[in-house]
Amino acid sequence: MKTLYTPEMAVIKKVIPQTPLETFFELELTERKTLGHKPGQFVEVSIFGLGEAPISVSSAPEPDKPTFELCVRKVGNVTNALLEKKVGDKIGIRGPFGNGFDIAKFKGKDILFIAGGIGLVPLRSLILAVLNRRPDYGRINVLYGCKTPRDLLFKGELKSWECGGSVECLITVDLGDESWQGDVGVITTLIPRVEIDEKKTQAVIVGPPVMYRFVIRELKSRRLPDANIWMSLERKMKCGVGKCGHCQMNDIYVCQDGPVFNYAELKKIPESI
Repeated sequence: MKTLYTPEMAVIKKVIPQTPLETFFELELTERKTLGHKPGQFVEVSIFGLGEAPISVSSAPEPDKPTFELCVRKVGNVTNALLEKKVGDKIGIRGPFGNGFDIAKFKGKDILFIAGGIGLVPLRSLILAVLNRRPDYGRINVLYGCKTPRDLLFKGELKSWECGGSVECLITVDLGDESWQGDVGVITTLIPRVEIDEKKTQAVIVGPPVMYRFVIRELKSRRLPDANIWMSLERKMKCGVGKCGHCQMNDIYVCQDGPVFNYAELKKIPESI
């Protein structure tokens, strides 16, 4: 009998290196038609005999699409082993888990996406979901920052979103190289270049914890209400179902109550960001 703790088998359909550390995977569950996730949710990926790791889903929910996508950073034993897998290999999947983005709350709004580093991975799921229903939304801006040009994820997609006229993308790196012709600096330097209607704009932030405080301060300087700011938190999630306590913050569990939170609620929790 299947339970929350029982992995399902998934077959690897595509493996595409993105950067020296990140690799893109397309997967298909062998016993389900779709993953059935919401943007912002995550799955537990199992390498049998080794362990499992929580990884954000990077593809948009599509009811008729049997595959889903992950982008995995090489950071530990499980992810190291996963990056050695080939097309046709099978791995275990539990989930999806967590509280994702309620896309209905963004309908008719301008959306400002702000991603730092690997934060573009879960944010891509929401961006693609919005683009699949582009007429339902107003102005869309994507701000993306990472350490160096070689760390940029989904470079082709970022260009296609902007060239298609659906999105304005601004990209910055902390340290450029001889080939980099774009902006250099932290991601907050991009925010003043974006037109923000404080009554209509919804801001969505995903990135390393150190980034949040500075991005929120900049958004607040533009008079954006707390209720219009959304974020996804990374914590040391392990079990995915609120049992192990690794991701506990006071009386909430990020794996169940998050990882998506509204800032108006999150600011009430001491030391949450």
